[in-house]
Amino acid sequence: MHDDRRITEVRLARFVRERIDPAVYGRTLPLTLSSWDVPDEPVPALEAMRQQFHPQEHGAAWGHPWSTKWFRLQGEVPESWGTGPDTGVEVVVDLGFTVQTPGFQCEGIAWRPDGTIIKAISPRNQYIPLKLLGTGMAVDFYVEAAANPDLAQAWTFAATPYGDKASAGTAPHYRLGTIAIAEFNQHVWELQQDVWTLGGLMEQLPPELPRRHEILRALERMMDVMDPDDVAGTAAAGRDQLAEVLSRPAYASAHQLVATGHAHIDSAWLWPVRETVRKCARTFSNVVALMDENPDFVFSCSSAQQLAWIKEGYPELFSRIREKVRAGQFVPVGGMWVESDTNMPGGEAMARQFIEGKSFFLNEFGVECREAWLPDSFGYSAALPQIVKAAGSRWFLTQKISWNQTNRMPHHTFNWEGIDGTRLFTHFPPVDSYNAELSGRELAHAERNYRDHGRGTVSLVPFGYGDGGGGPTREMLAAAARTADLEGSPKVRIGSAESFFRQAEDEYPALPVWVGEMYLELHRGTYTSQARTKKGNRRCEHLLREAELWCATAAVRTGGGFAYPAEELKRLWRLVLLQQFHDILPGSSIAWVHQDAERNYLAIESALEELISQAAAAALGTGERTFLLNSAPHGRSGVPAMAAAEVEAPAGQVRADALDGGFVLDNGLVRAVIDADGLLSSLLDHPSGREAIAPGQRGNLLELHRDTPNEWDAWDIDEFYRRNVTPLTRAESIRLEESPGGAAVVVERLAGASPLTQRISLAAGSPSLEITTSVDWQEREKLLKLGFALDVRADRSASETQFGHVFRPTHTNTSWEAAKFEICAHRWIHVGEPGYGVAVSNSSTYGHDVSRNIRESDGGTTTTVRLSLLRAPKFPDPQADRGSHELTVTVRPGADIAAAVEDGYRTNLAPRIVRGAAPVEALFSVDNPQLVVEAVKLAEDGSGDVVVRLYESLGQRSAGRITANFPVRDVAATDLLERPEQAPGVAPDREGAALNLRPFQLVTLRFSRP
Repeated sequence: MHDDRRITEVRLARFVRERIDPAVYGRTLPLTLSSWDVPDEPVPALEAMRQQFHPQEHGAAWGHPWSTKWFRLQGEVPESWGTGPDTGVEVVVDLGFTVQTPGFQCEGIAWRPDGTIIKAISPRNQYIPLKLLGTGMAVDFYVEAAANPDLAQAWTFAATPYGDKASAGTAPHYRLGTIAIAEFNQHVWELQQDVWTLGGLMEQLPPELPRRHEILRALERMMDVMDPDDVAGTAAAGRDQLAEVLSRPAYASAHQLVATGHAHIDSAWLWPVRETVRKCARTFSNVVALMDENPDFVFSCSSAQQLAWIKEGYPELFSRIREKVRAGQFVPVGGMWVESDTNMPGGEAMARQFIEGKSFFLNEFGVECREAWLPDSFGYSAALPQIVKAAGSRWFLTQKISWNQTNRMPHHTFNWEGIDGTRLFTHFPPVDSYNAELSGRELAHAERNYRDHGRGTVSLVPFGYGDGGGGPTREMLAAAARTADLEGSPKVRIGSAESFFRQAEDEYPALPVWVGEMYLELHRGTYTSQARTKKGNRRCEHLLREAELWCATAAVRTGGGFAYPAEELKRLWRLVLLQQFHDILPGSSIAWVHQDAERNYLAIESALEELISQAAAAALGTGERTFLLNSAPHGRSGVPAMAAAEVEAPAGQVRADALDGGFVLDNGLVRAVIDADGLLSSLLDHPSGREAIAPGQRGNLLELHRDTPNEWDAWDIDEFYRRNVTPLTRAESIRLEESPGGAAVVVERLAGASPLTQRISLAAGSPSLEITTSVDWQEREKLLKLGFALDVRADRSASETQFGHVFRPTHTNTSWEAAKFEICAHRWIHVGEPGYGVAVSNSSTYGHDVSRNIRESDGGTTTTVRLSLLRAPKFPDPQADRGSHELTVTVRPGADIAAAVEDGYRTNLAPRIVRGAAPVEALFSVDNPQLVVEAVKLAEDGSGDVVVRLYESLGQRSAGRITANFPVRDVAATDLLERPEQAPGVAPDREGAALNLRPFQLVTLRFSRP
């Protein structure tokens, strides 16, 4: 029996490959081709069509990397074609596809001569129905063909020059395939879909089940009754043999799958942003064309940015999308500007992802997204549930945690509890893919893999080609129709994500709970790769804080004399949010993408510096007095938080002395000993009299590791990197530099072949030692770490995340803890024991590791904090991170978490000295420093109201008061979209609000002006 089954399966595969597939199209007629090569970057369709097209040879080579070629296709359909009841006429366009996965190679889009989009052309979507051309029996249209190189290279992770336009070369990459008018046979196509569905189901059924054998015999009968020399003429007879096994209903206990159309389009990755814009046009035009033919088809579309591109560049297509949104077929989901990384964006940036995304969908479509949709981001911050709920959403979806290397999440549907106690209904599609084809293998896996059987009965399946776009196909819709109620298969229904979430909520009320971050046990290198991109993000986040604060201050203090630049700030925010996409900020894109990001950051910085300068001039007036603009939420140099005042000279001075070839820096608060190797042998805080550096060990230790991940170079740091390390203990030179405000020890050394200079400085009145590392990084496949061996018995570390911090164990009792050998922190990380701790802050670093060891010498515990400064992966950008970098770290001994929060802001908000006529009072005063103001801005609706966002920063119950220092008509708590809502622990009045906040609670207040 076993051999008989195998023989039939082999026979079936060949019958499909050699008989059925070729018979979908009968007669073909080549089209007349002409073409025009775009000289450089893509041009609008009507501009391209005005160019002079030249005769184009069929089968010719074309397309150097990243080039665009326009083809004109012309011909006449023979009168007898497509006249039968089961035949039609289509144009087939093969641009020379080299692999069968859409989105990772050449692709095209078909245009009518009037400049309207028809649909896209890709490996598994090569057809254009004649009726879509709108020209009767004449064929005359254009194809905009993009010669995007295949950087995936079968995921061999080999270094490639194709990710940089400058090094990609000029040799053609593709050769035209069949481009012809073809007669389409509906019966053969339907048979093809029947066989694909039944064959896929049969392969997943256990051999002992009768159902498997029934399908097998039906497929045998199908092949027996068909004439291999006349597949088109006998396809109907073949389908008759399959009708009975296709009609059997599913078991009553079958798992339910809500299938929602989807196309995960990475806003940049192995292609630049400019190509993503065209990918969106291609995919969405396919989707709309499918909707015209299938009124029950529903497509879930995330990322407001992508639809904003369509609105700007493809207005006719955007208008068609609007119609489908109204019809309930094209469904915006997610409510974010892009599908961002969630580990590294700051709190306000994470909030703005939802503010900008949800506002766009509301303004353009009248739709409010209720789910956060992040299927592919590389782990999920523990602060996210609160932010999602504060944006007015209620559900969360991801798939990426199924990539965990070590541990498997215990549930697919559960409540996710964030750092403040907020719970969010969360679902992981058990299909373990956001690019499903609705194959038998995928559907069976979803049912077998679902971990909540007995409590829940339904899960979600996002289907459609993705990553590089493409979306659902007519074949996928055919599969959904056939598995709607099919014995042996889960029940599939097409629907929206919202319909799934409502059904799941109703049937599964007593959900299990997952507390804290959802750490991805993979892609840990994304906290470090492409350091310039990360530095640009951090710098721009803080410049946006400054710009909004001072522009709002100037607008209020001048009584409207200064015009708040709302549109410019929105434009700049959106550009920063784009760079936070989960393959840009994490550093996992090609060189072109990161070059664009760095140019964007420079432009953003320039624009924001100009806004800050203008706002400061308006607020301070014209004069020659010197003021410090303190944008931080804490006082600084005698200047109150968020105010402008004259600077007070710091108390005391720094004493610098030579010692054993090194130096001692002492400002009365901190005493640092830098030895002859340029390492930190002692760090004493005078108030406690306690030494921070562990006995016999040192801080400021740079270590160079071999960094050769098993795969996913720019993404991964694998645990075995620790076994290959070179401590950089030898200094090339060490010298002292003194200045009126402090002193610095300058150390020069080599990191491999990379010259490196460290400036270890202590300022008068500062409780922190500052270390700035400048390096001309020329390493390959190396990881540079900076470590501090601390005399602290810390069983956990605290790392800043959005609007708070997250604790992680420093031990490895379980596999879950051991997997977190590289962790993400924002501006600071803190380790401590009762009564004493050390804070390490940074200017642009996210990757860290924390370990602990018992010392044999004295039985004490050493807790080592290390920062991951630089990497040098070879794929997808073989030149990643090479060049100049400057990274700043501060170390504060004797610090509690409040001190860590303060240092984090200080390190990232450099003192800004300006000239003017008079000081400027802060718009707001907060009487408890635990309540931290994160943003001050004018309201989104242009009313002139002032909006302030703050949070409880220490993870404990905190009470205090915020007071407006300007006339106020009314104060109200709002959600992130500045809509009124009741906020627990917030009691507004006419001057501000009394606050009694739970740990890490986020609050947005709106102050209406008279």
